[in-house]
Amino acid sequence: CLSWLLENQLSDGSWGLTDRHPLLVKDTLASTLASILALKRWNIGEEHVNKGLRFITSNFASVTDEKQQTPIGFDIIFPGMIENVQKMGINLHLRPTALNSIMHKRDLELKRGTDSTSEGSKLYLAYVAEGLGNGHDWNELLKYQRKNGSLFNSPSTTAAAAAQLQDSNCLRYLRSVVGRYGNAVPTAYPLDIYTQLCLVDSLESLGIARHFTSEIKSVLDKTYSCWLMNDEEIFLDISTCAMAFRILRMHGYDISSDVLAQFNEEGFSNTLAGYLKDTGAVLELHRASQFVLPDELFLDEQKSWSSEFLKDELSKGSMHANKLSECISKEVNVALKHPYYANMHRPENRRSIENYDTNNLRILKTSYRPINFDGKDIITLAVEDFNLCQMIHRKELKEVERWVKENRLDKLAFARQKEVFCYLSAAATMFAPELSAARLSWAKNAFLTAQVDDLYDGGGSREERINLIELLEKWDGVSATDICSETVEILFYALQNTINEVGAKAIKWQHRDVTKHVVEIWLDLIKSNMKEAEWVINKIVPTINEYNANSYTSFACGPIVLPALYFIGPHLSDEVARSHEYHNLFKVMSICGRNYNDYQGFKREAEEGSFNGVHVLLHHDTDVSTVEEAGIKMRAIAESSTRELMKLVLQTKGSAVPRACKDIFWNMCRIFHLFYANTDGFSSAEEMIKDAKAVLFIPIFIYFHFAKTLYRPEAINLSELLSKSTFPVKTSEPSFCQKYVSPDNVPYTIGKLRESSFQPKRQIAIRSTNYKVMSVFLQRVKTEQQFSTSTKIVKSKPTRMPISINHNSNYQCATIV
Repeated sequence: CLSWLLENQLSDGSWGLTDRHPLLVKDTLASTLASILALKRWNIGEEHVNKGLRFITSNFASVTDEKQQTPIGFDIIFPGMIENVQKMGINLHLRPTALNSIMHKRDLELKRGTDSTSEGSKLYLAYVAEGLGNGHDWNELLKYQRKNGSLFNSPSTTAAAAAQLQDSNCLRYLRSVVGRYGNAVPTAYPLDIYTQLCLVDSLESLGIARHFTSEIKSVLDKTYSCWLMNDEEIFLDISTCAMAFRILRMHGYDISSDVLAQFNEEGFSNTLAGYLKDTGAVLELHRASQFVLPDELFLDEQKSWSSEFLKDELSKGSMHANKLSECISKEVNVALKHPYYANMHRPENRRSIENYDTNNLRILKTSYRPINFDGKDIITLAVEDFNLCQMIHRKELKEVERWVKENRLDKLAFARQKEVFCYLSAAATMFAPELSAARLSWAKNAFLTAQVDDLYDGGGSREERINLIELLEKWDGVSATDICSETVEILFYALQNTINEVGAKAIKWQHRDVTKHVVEIWLDLIKSNMKEAEWVINKIVPTINEYNANSYTSFACGPIVLPALYFIGPHLSDEVARSHEYHNLFKVMSICGRNYNDYQGFKREAEEGSFNGVHVLLHHDTDVSTVEEAGIKMRAIAESSTRELMKLVLQTKGSAVPRACKDIFWNMCRIFHLFYANTDGFSSAEEMIKDAKAVLFIPIFIYFHFAKTLYRPEAINLSELLSKSTFPVKTSEPSFCQKYVSPDNVPYTIGKLRESSFQPKRQIAIRSTNYKVMSVFLQRVKTEQQFSTSTKIVKSKPTRMPISINHNSNYQCATIV
């Protein structure tokens, strides 16, 4: 161990991570002082000790800097080490006022812990016992000893107890840690389950888990085995327990939520994480609470208090967690704005990519990062995968747009033209390249359902509505004389062409003809639409039961979801496709969407002379007298349906529907929660434009932050600039450094790049009076997917190029924000 210290001192005299974050100076000070104590105790490395002391003296002001990230127990452990340094006769060359300040802070921290009667405060003082010296009841500490011999899985706490008590179990644990890691041990051990689950979580949130299915299954099988054995590594750490529950349940493992019942608001306060107000632990509990089944009401309470806790901590602007404050703040903000059940995969993936911390730092008593994977490799794969899928999605969207024109659907003036949003819902949930057939089936049928819905919602005559049903029932041998109008002709042949296309493609996947089944699905929808149209025409308000029996079909998810299932991958027999389980998944999903849609679309449909479930409740339900009361009731039904659907999706015993197919029902449910969160998203384009741009049109660009200048400005050239994974950084005033000539011999120059210390902002200044030069450069940037910002170009017509151009003096500037 001493050899390791002598060999791993950094050039500035400190010990710690080589690429130290500027807000982790306290962490480095603690590591450096501990290293000095070890060397001095064995009286070796005098030069190393002196260099370390100089680092501490020059950076000591950071000890009282509130902006610095404070490791757990720092205010107790660091002063304790200083006292040991003084006892060894080492002069830190610090002013008495500085020393008195940190000792006073330690006394306040100790008083806060000893004055509290909570179990959480006792756990905290035990956890940081190495900073208390002889002033602690070490025998009392052993009640927290774990089966592996450790105290809190902390080598430092365990080592301090071993030194005081010579406990054989403590020594056994320490030998096992040193045996695994050699000269340098981590701040906590074991952390295998937590680290592996974090990696699985990252792969899934970044959208690249499908590339690691066997590895993920291996990790989850092992975790499930540990769960069944009540492994302390899971159950004595709140974050690990909550994350394990969430990920295992999401993947269909049969686990009980009972273990989370202890972490109600009062129970959490009596834990170490509760005493520390650990935002990271509460965030994991909050995420876990969203995987609730119908009978797990306590998870609702957990979701409620955890949500309030996170909002409160977010408003304060500073949080305690095992991550940097800026990172955990972003995660909390995203979790509160985008709950799991109201989130589409691809927007979620993009947010995760853009907020991903490639350093992967964790902070307990000291900072650490897993050494078995490189965050930059992972994020590079995620970006390349996202942009590749996006390119495929744009091509498919163009195919859908061509299909609309080829089938003359754009000629139907009464109908909504929503091909982008119809395709978005497919691409944002079934994004993998191999699911192209499923996406196209989904998008085309979704577009057709909107057209048909608008026909039966007042866009067509009664004769046209009846005629379309008759044509679908006849299907084969339809002639021009059978069709009553051009509108019906357009719709019928579009339906026939699309259904036949689906049937032909499905043969390759299912090895049977599913055309008849798809026709039946469409007939069920159109007949249910006809029934609702008759109610409106005859001014009949159906009973609640009559409306409910019809409305889940008329909600039009059948033709969208059910045919797409034939292209997901697993074999779907006719028996399964007509089973009760299959229909129940469809029905529960549709009930959820119907109730959200009816409430959010009530005002619009009332203005159009139509009616929905709100009218039915106001007319027949004696407990409902206002629209708001109807909304409360319908939201409750939707939430109940969401839980029931999750139960059906996760159910494995007696289930015949493949999990991959059940996931599509669940993904559609998530779309409902997102589309109808605040308004009728399908009808209000503004609500979905942002997601459409992010998923379909704007590629992702990332850069890795480097503190030092990478290139001399005069060495920059355009091809090199665009080939790098990061841009050269030069912290000085703007200037121009290199001249170039465009393909049409127009000269231009490229300027330096610059950044601010805490809010990186890359600027590349281009001087040219010829706009064509700017366009050439931007097209190269766009093609190579280097930028992802706004879409405004000054002094030009609107463009979709993913970059903003700002005019400044005699040059134009392309800025990444």
